[in-house]
Amino acid sequence: MQPKVEVRTSAGRFTLQLDAKKAPLTVQNFMSYVDAGHYNGTVFHQVFDGFIVLGGGFDSQFIERATQPPVRNEAHNKVKNLRGTIAMARQPNSIDSATSQFFINMADNASLDFAGFEPDQYGYCVFGEVVSGMDVIDRIAKAEIHKTELFDNVPTQPVVIEAMRTVK
Repeated sequence: MQPKVEVRTSAGRFTLQLDAKKAPLTVQNFMSYVDAGHYNGTVFHQVFDGFIVLGGGFDSQFIERATQPPVRNEAHNKVKNLRGTIAMARQPNSIDSATSQFFINMADNASLDFAGFEPDQYGYCVFGEVVSGMDVIDRIAKAEIHKTELFDNVPTQPVVIEAMRTVK
């Protein structure tokens, strides 16, 4: 199964095509959050124009959502972090620490690709790509940003994920 997910945000809609062949555990993990409604009401809490937009973990009040146990990092599938791909976020010092947070690559980010078996080389698992609505992601990446107590590069106007749903 290669699910497609429509993401409705306060900035517009985009569609993801997930790759369960190359990242089966990651797609299953992501879809369990989609099916549970976990992402509804979360925000893109950090944006780095020309690098990534990051979301899936916090609501608009920056309250962290409860997560399932971490998923095995499948970055060794060697799928590249290219512009428009979606990958799981994780702790830099812990290979298998991804839960619900994800990012969309705004550029070809070779520094995020699998390069070895140490935590700083393992990379970030790409599990799909944006197949429509990349203009929405570009708008999100160019949002006016500010620094908060928790994070740098936070959109001044929250970009809310209103809903995610599987599409045919």
